[in-house]
Amino acid sequence: MSLLSFPPDRQRGLALQISLLLALSAITAIAIWRASISPIGLTLVIYILVAVLAFFPLPFLAYRLYALTRANYRLDRDQLILSWGLRLEQIPISDIEWVRPASTMGKSLPLPLLALPGSVLGTRMHTELGSIEFLASEAKSLLLIATAQQVFAISPEDPSAFMESIQHAIEMGSLTPASPQSVYPSFVVGQAWESPLARYLWLAGIFLNLGLLVWVSLMIPGLRQVPLGFLASGAPSPSVPGVGLILLPALSIGLFVFGWVAGLFFYRNRERRILAEIVWGGGVLCTFLFLMAVMFVITTPV
Repeated sequence: MSLLSFPPDRQRGLALQISLLLALSAITAIAIWRASISPIGLTLVIYILVAVLAFFPLPFLAYRLYALTRANYRLDRDQLILSWGLRLEQIPISDIEWVRPASTMGKSLPLPLLALPGSVLGTRMHTELGSIEFLASEAKSLLLIATAQQVFAISPEDPSAFMESIQHAIEMGSLTPASPQSVYPSFVVGQAWESPLARYLWLAGIFLNLGLLVWVSLMIPGLRQVPLGFLASGAPSPSVPGVGLILLPALSIGLFVFGWVAGLFFYRNRERRILAEIVWGGGVLCTFLFLMAVMFVITTPV
C-alpha cells in the first residue's frame, strides 16, 4: 500500500485568513501613520492602542495560514501521519482503535476556542472520549481517530475515501510497525532556546527593541518637530510632530517579531538552522539600525 494523501478542505479557510491578514495589516498601517502625525493627547493614545490591537493577532494568523497550506493527512500500511504546520503526529496503524465520523457521537463536540474555517485547532475535553486534539479545517465534516492515549479530530476533504483507505490498512495489518512520534510547535522553540547563539540573539533583539521603545517614549514630550524622511535632493523632508518618532520603534518591533517567527520555520530542519540564525542576527542588526536612525533624527536640525 503506497503512501496516500488526504488533504483537508482549504478553500474557505484560505479566503477567510487572507482577508483577515490584509484587513488587520491595513488597520495597523493606517493607525501607525495617523499616530505619527497626531499631537500628544487622547487621539494619539487611541491610534497607538488600535495599532497594537490590530497587530497582535497578525503573527498567529500568519502561522495558521502557513499551517493550513502545509496541512495533510498521509496514510500507508504502517502508519498515519497528521501534519499541521509545525505540529506532527505519527500514529502506527496498530495503535488505531477505531475511526468514525463525529456526527455519530449523538451530540456536537465542544470545539476549541477561536475555531475558524481553516483553523479548527486545539484540545478540548469530552465527557466520554476524554481529551480530543483538533487538527482540522472544517467543523462540519470531522472524523475521530482513537488511540489508547489520545483521540484526534481531523477533516479530510474526502472523508469517505479516507475511511475506506484506513479501514483497508487496518485489515491488511502492518508489515513494519512504525514508532509513534509527536512534535509540537513549542518543541521547536525549546530546541532553539537551548542553542546559546539563538538565545543570545533573541534576548539581544528583545532588549534592544524595549530600549528603543522606552527611549523614544521618554523623548517624545520634548520634541516639537522631527524629519522622518528625505527629499529627492537629499535634504530632510518636511517635519512632522515629534510623536511621529514612535513609528520607528513600532516598525522595528514588527520586523523583529516577523523575523523571529520566520527563523523558527527554518530551525525545524537541521540543514537550515544556519538560515534561522542569519534571520535572527539580521533582526538584531535591523533594530540597531533603527537605534541609529532615531539618533540621526533627533540630531538633525529642523
